[in-house]
Amino acid sequence: MLTFIVAPAVLTNATSVLAMSTINRMLRTRERMQDLFRKFEQGEFNGQEGERLLAQVNRVEAQALLLLRALRSIYVSLSAFASSALMTLIGASLAHYQGAIWFRALGGLGLGLGVVAVSGLVIGCTNLLKATQISLGNIREEAALIRQTQQRLKAKTSGA
Repeated sequence: MLTFIVAPAVLTNATSVLAMSTINRMLRTRERMQDLFRKFEQGEFNGQEGERLLAQVNRVEAQALLLLRALRSIYVSLSAFASSALMTLIGASLAHYQGAIWFRALGGLGLGLGVVAVSGLVIGCTNLLKATQISLGNIREEAALIRQTQQRLKAKTSGA
């Protein structure tokens, strides 16, 4: 009996931690967009620099949308896990007084809610993975730019 109640409770806790980390990622994405906006406000950009900035803005926006979808799915999972634990607890309590029919009905409802919760986690984690891939694209672009700048500086220094 306790296993039916403990599993959703533990998963509720794990999902809460995932929700908090997703919120932190969303806030970092917001900060990244603010940094890009400040760069935009600082001055005129030539064609290549402006295109690079616009591409990063588009990726950060796409990342934020994926994080929002992930957060939405994680919240659905969180509420479904909590509801599943509650339904199972109520079913177990009523089974003692009302018979097995309540345990089966509420246990089945709890199981259904558990399926919804796990599905939400899968969707949320898939969106988190996509958002991470977008972030990696920005990191790679910035690393390439730093390498190019460093090579130009070395060329100027060795040529001088």
